[in-house]
Amino acid sequence: MLKHRELHDTPELFELLSHPSVFPYVRQKATSADEYLFMTKQLIEEEQNGTAVSRTIIDEWCQPIGTISIFDVQDGAGFLGTWIGKPFQGMGYNQKAKYAFLSELFFELDFHTVFLRIRKENERSKAAAAKLPYVVDAEQSHPALYGEINQGEFNYHLFKITKDLFYLTTAYHREEEEEQAM
Repeated sequence: MLKHRELHDTPELFELLSHPSVFPYVRQKATSADEYLFMTKQLIEEEQNGTAVSRTIIDEWCQPIGTISIFDVQDGAGFLGTWIGKPFQGMGYNQKAKYAFLSELFFELDFHTVFLRIRKENERSKAAAAKLPYVVDAEQSHPALYGEINQGEFNYHLFKITKDLFYLTTAYHREEEEEQAM
């Protein structure tokens, strides 16, 4: 489902992120495969420096289909960014990728809060976030952060996922995984 970012996946990923229904919503707006390769190298360096964590989302055949990352890491918190290529949208990959990534962040990398900044016009991402029982609105609880993310040209909703709520709402899923591992 997830693997560490690898440079040899960038041509396939670039093609997927270039789709007009995906490109407006990705953080790394590369306009060429070479530029995307450079951005991926930078992101791998950011992970080594502790300011980001990024994984490639893969399908059942281990083919890259998107990415999931946390950016602007500071004091056990950061901003989540996820995109999945158009041919793979609506197939359940988003929820599975988020579960795997958040499990890694909270239980292996000691994060406590993950923020989601979703453009107000991005209906697909808002619907995906609404399906996750551990995502809560953070606009009232973090007004300064909400104001900060809305200072640019785009308007965003602010959501958050806390380690405690994620743990509580996914306990059943973890029990199933542990039983299968035995």
